[in-house]
Formats: sequence, C-alpha cells, structure tokens
Amino acid sequence: MINQQNDFDMYMMAATPGQNENEGDVALAPAKPKLKRPPLYKVVLLNDDYTPMEFVIEVLEHFFTMPREKATQVMLAVHTQGKGVCGIYTRDVAETKAELVNQAARDNGHPLLCEVEPSQDEDDDQGDN
Repeated sequence: MINQQNDFDMYMMAATPGQNENEGDVALAPAKPKLKRPPLYKVVLLNDDYTPMEFVIEVLEHFFTMPREKATQVMLAVHTQGKGVCGIYTRDVAETKAELVNQAARDNGHPLLCEVEPSQDEDDDQGDN
C-alpha cells in the first residue's frame, strides 16, 4: 500500500511558499541597446584682416582653456591658413562656444568669426566636453 501522506509531504517540500518553481531555470537578461557616440563638431576661427592677433590668443585661452603656446599656434594657423580648429565637441557644446566667441568679438568691436563644422576625422584631438 502506498502511503499518501508521504507523497503529500514530498510535494509540500518541493513547492514550499516563497520558493520559486523555476529556480533552476536560466533566465536571459534582455539585450542592452548598443549606444552610438554622438557626432562631433569642430569649432573653427576664421581669419580676417582687422582682429588683433593678441585678441585671438586671449579668446583661445579664455573660451577653450588653451595654454598660451597652443593658443599662439592656433592663432598662427588662422592667420596663415585662413582658419584654425579651436576644439572638437558635441553639437551643443560647439554651438555654445562659437556663440560665446562671436559675442565677445562683437562686444570688443572685432569682426572675428567663429563657426561650427561637422568633424569628419574621429582621430582629431577632442576639446573639453
């Protein structure tokens, strides 16, 4: 004769309250979406015949936290090549920096122009984001 009480006790031990029935099963976590890096933009100063070189250096030091030597190199690139890259940033940061530079130039009576261009080269040095 089969003891029904033992069968019931075995069932109760296997499925006690608070115990997960699928405890031994493997659950897969949902795949995390692959995040893309935001596109980067160059902040570029354009040459003009009127803005003093010293003002350009001060702008680079102040708005782009460049040391004087680096600021001088960028200023010379602007002067000799027609434009120079101040830094590479995400779009919002680049547009904000360009607008601040343009406002400072206007406030000081200089025609210096700062623009934002898409950055094609991912190996460019990044500015302070």
